[in-house]
Amino acid sequence: MQTNLDSHAKALPDAEEAESILRSCVHCGFCNATCPTYQLLGNELDGPRGRIYLIKQLLEGESVSEKTQLHLDRCLTCRNCETTCPSGVTYHRLLDIGRAELERRVERPARERLTRKGLRAVIPRPAVFDALLRTGRAMRPLLPASVQAKIPARAVVAAKPRPAPRHARRVLMLEGCVQPSLSPNTNAAASRVLDRLGISVVPVSEAGCCGATDYHLNAQDAGLDRARRNIDAWWPAVQAGAEAIVQTASGCGAFVKEYGHLLRNDPLYAAKAARVSALARDLVEVLSAEPLDALLPADDAVAPRVAFHCPCTLQHAQKLGGAVENLLTRLGFDLAAVPDGHLCCGSAGTYSITQPEIAGKLRDNRMDALESGRPDVVATANIGCQMHLGGAGRTAVRHWIELIDVG
Repeated sequence: MQTNLDSHAKALPDAEEAESILRSCVHCGFCNATCPTYQLLGNELDGPRGRIYLIKQLLEGESVSEKTQLHLDRCLTCRNCETTCPSGVTYHRLLDIGRAELERRVERPARERLTRKGLRAVIPRPAVFDALLRTGRAMRPLLPASVQAKIPARAVVAAKPRPAPRHARRVLMLEGCVQPSLSPNTNAAASRVLDRLGISVVPVSEAGCCGATDYHLNAQDAGLDRARRNIDAWWPAVQAGAEAIVQTASGCGAFVKEYGHLLRNDPLYAAKAARVSALARDLVEVLSAEPLDALLPADDAVAPRVAFHCPCTLQHAQKLGGAVENLLTRLGFDLAAVPDGHLCCGSAGTYSITQPEIAGKLRDNRMDALESGRPDVVATANIGCQMHLGGAGRTAVRHWIELIDVG
């Protein structure tokens, strides 16, 4: 695509990257065929091709408005379009650049600003999130229906004990922000399964939020600061020989794998960030490379019928579509077929809060598809998807590692 950035856009730190991405788009429109919001809304400006054109206008100095912001906000950043694109357009990076610049040029309504600040103040802080969640559960009957809908109704599966580090092979694990409160057994189950494979998880309590919540709410500097803090927290263990940094939430994993790119121009952190991203592994990557005999169920065990929802951050961002399904099949699980498995469930980080109507429609569509094979349980690989799909109050939704952790 021919483009001509204005003088202000040319001065942006990511100007060259933005121009390169814009020029790589040939406007073929293949992306719209797999874009969830375009399929729902049928508006060219609510598909990747239209949003790219809006960002092009923005960076070329044309006028923008709250309407421009609305169309960019409606993007789930599912990256389905990147999987589809024959030209290899890195759409999500252009979207990040465009959203950040638009945030500087168009002031949001006060209610939106307050919502976004509130999300950034709560979600990345596990203690704050846990306290508010406990309060919300206690007061749930007194709260408005819209707030009640965001508080999980099903009982939380308590975390089972974790094994102490005892093996020569050692990995780190990102604990996450909301997962310790919403699904505390997920990382505990991962630790136990890894232990059975001869791999110990070394705790690093100083590591915190991966930074994705801030970054994708256009507080990009704050998100990168969180990335730097994690790098500092992990670095001693990395130097001591930790073989991987494991994530059980694919959304966190996708972001940690981008640390190297996002901090490539930081002279103090570029090399460390690249090393951390190289060590980042989704849990399924680690398990898939190991002999699984120790994880096979007993001969008389009855495996549940499982419908797997593959999060966008796993299949489109990390390019690991089919990996969990293959692993579960190797372990004898009965997998139900899931139509349109490439589509987003509508969780998308904080999207289900900032765009509840679209998110709700996408969730209902995904649950219809997931339940079409009559599963006993729905499994997924990301806490956001788990909570969003589970919030429908239909078939129970769990992280796939909990299905394996039966020993």
